[in-house]
Amino acid sequence: MISMLYFVVESMGSFCSRQQPLNEVDSDENKQAAEIDKRIDRETKAEQHIHKLLLLGAGESGKSTIFKQIRLLFQTGFDEAELRSYTSVIHANVYQTIKILYDGAKELAENEPNSLKYVVRTDNKEIGENLSEIGSRMESPCLTKEIAKEIATLWNDTAIQETYSHGNILQVPDCAQYFMENLERFSEVNYIPTKEDVLHARVRTTGVVEIQFSPVGESRKSGEVYRLYDVGGQRNERRKWIHLFEGVTSVIFCAAISEYDQMLFEDDTKNRMMETKELFEWVLKQSCFEKSSFMLFLNKFDIFEKKVHRVPLNVCEWFKDYQPMGSGKQEVEHAYEFVKKKFEELYFQNSKPDCVDRAFKIYRTTALDQKLVKKTFKLVDETLRRRNLIEAGLL
Repeated sequence: MISMLYFVVESMGSFCSRQQPLNEVDSDENKQAAEIDKRIDRETKAEQHIHKLLLLGAGESGKSTIFKQIRLLFQTGFDEAELRSYTSVIHANVYQTIKILYDGAKELAENEPNSLKYVVRTDNKEIGENLSEIGSRMESPCLTKEIAKEIATLWNDTAIQETYSHGNILQVPDCAQYFMENLERFSEVNYIPTKEDVLHARVRTTGVVEIQFSPVGESRKSGEVYRLYDVGGQRNERRKWIHLFEGVTSVIFCAAISEYDQMLFEDDTKNRMMETKELFEWVLKQSCFEKSSFMLFLNKFDIFEKKVHRVPLNVCEWFKDYQPMGSGKQEVEHAYEFVKKKFEELYFQNSKPDCVDRAFKIYRTTALDQKLVKKTFKLVDETLRRRNLIEAGLL
């Protein structure tokens, strides 16, 4: 009996002595859990101070160029590895551009009344056929000095130059001339793309990409922090926007005002400006944007101011009531103000009465102009900060 009691007491003592390490483990786990909770709390609070910007627009509106400019302006930009990764993209862009021009020349030579001016010289046809075949490949070869010379020869053919002047009906990229003027540099063995090359490079956005930045510096104390989302602009990409619509501080809508005489890449029967108009209307009507500010970027002004002298603004159905008033800079400003007014009217026609007082600003932009983009985003930042102060009752 005594020995039994001794065993029980000893066993209880052993059990009690084993409890201490378990308590220490529990304590450590509790500390870790508390730290995790604190971190989640800090991140949640930090997220509340990050403003969500949604960059929208139709395909070829220049959204992605603006997105790249933000990386260059307000982040560390592109490191050498990223720059090098654009080499194959730029080479592919060159091949695709010359293919569009050569194939376009053949099409115009067959269908246009004055067709002889689109007929490529006999000694350049073989070059054209070869380059067209390369441009249709899924993977383009590296651009060599020899091929660059052939592209330059074809580019300088009078028929290709005539075709280039009709680029609006052939889906010729805006950056075609830039590519052709830099062929020799692009074909160097140790070529590394410059920041400007990257800005001109065309990669169709698929899915969603994001970037976090502050227009006045890295430190959060020095200004607002924004998270900018860029999404694919082509029709088949737009279904991917939906999940991003909630909690948006501001919608930045890009409209390429130079494309009033061009057709969609994905539908050559649809005018690009009409598509932009309809897309802007649709975005404005989304209930999830009722409290979101709207920043409208009337983009590609650099192309617009040159084109408006050659192509009447009223070739676009939406602008059919436009009346030119002169020439030179005066006409450019008159045309720009007309387009701006059309978008203003569209905004107010498609905004509910209780939404018309949300922040709405229009900016004239050229996505390739870094100084202008920087100035524009600082103005956007000021507008949104002022809006936040008003909503907080501090103004």
